[in-house]
Amino acid sequence: MEKTKKQKSVWYLVLIAVLILMIRYFEQITGFLKTVGSVAMPLAMGCGIAYVLNIIMSAMERHYFTRKNAPWVEKTRRPVCMAACIVAVLGIIFLLIRVVAPELINAVLLLGEGVPVYVEKGLTWAVNHSGGIPALKEWLESLAIDWPKIIQQFLGSLTDILNSTVELVGVLTGSIVRLFMSLIFGIYLLSGKERLLDQAKRILKVFFKEKDYTRLFHVVTVAHHTFTSYIAGQCTEAVILGSLCTVGMLIFRFPYAPMVGALVGATALLPIIGAYIGAIVGAFMILTVSPGQVIPFICFLVILQQVEGNLIYPKVVGSSVGLPGMWILAAVTVGGGLWGIPGMIIGVPMTATVYKLFSEYIHTREKER
Repeated sequence: MEKTKKQKSVWYLVLIAVLILMIRYFEQITGFLKTVGSVAMPLAMGCGIAYVLNIIMSAMERHYFTRKNAPWVEKTRRPVCMAACIVAVLGIIFLLIRVVAPELINAVLLLGEGVPVYVEKGLTWAVNHSGGIPALKEWLESLAIDWPKIIQQFLGSLTDILNSTVELVGVLTGSIVRLFMSLIFGIYLLSGKERLLDQAKRILKVFFKEKDYTRLFHVVTVAHHTFTSYIAGQCTEAVILGSLCTVGMLIFRFPYAPMVGALVGATALLPIIGAYIGAIVGAFMILTVSPGQVIPFICFLVILQQVEGNLIYPKVVGSSVGLPGMWILAAVTVGGGLWGIPGMIIGVPMTATVYKLFSEYIHTREKER
């Protein structure tokens, strides 16, 4: 008993000493952690990529020659499904870029050409309808816009951007290299995930008691199922929303229907904020070719978002993670406030995991009583 008290006293002293050192060297410690974080970021990204790809790869493996037990099936299942998974994801990303990017660039160019015309028409209309206010009419008539000069100044302002091209290329190259390294690391994780999982279990069994190990393994299992269900549900919801948006725009004869539908579906992967991004970019695209259809398009998208937010999202995503709609909104709000866009993405599955574990705890306590 006395020995246990002494051990606790030693641990308390060690904890107090560590806290004092952390406060004393706070800037050095935070700088060191930032350096370690930047170095380990490709590995963390690789883990995230491997986790997401594993969902698709596991589904492919479950349907890969399930009725055959030949040796060649077992040997080729993992590499074939992994390659097919990577090709499918890269193909979807390339298709989105191929569909959205060219039209977006053309829209910017068209808008740049049409701005002077729209401004001139607006000034003409203002002058014609300002007869009751002589001072305003006189000011509008004296207002002259030298568009060639403005364009020349705009082109001149691009000099600074062109001078920083080397730095920009360096940043992009570094990002591409980190992304490539993350992808390679993720592929290594996928190729030997069973062996890594077995090693992790052995390590945990060594450092934890059997009871603590069982609890920890249960928590990890619940979190894994929740995150997997959430990612699958979010992707399903994005496909449904993008398809409904495309079909609706074709019915109402809005321009850029396939492109805007694909964009709305892709941005739907971001909870709440994705809807605004899709609406703004879609309205911008329609503005370049048919300004009169912007307001009807916004009304259509608002109605579609209401249907999606109140019917589709709670049923598809909420049921997949077992979380009521009220808690989904709370998780997105709190997660976004704490960690921004990443917080919005992981806030729902994290909250769902805590919700399930807490519900299990309450149910267990109720049975005990």
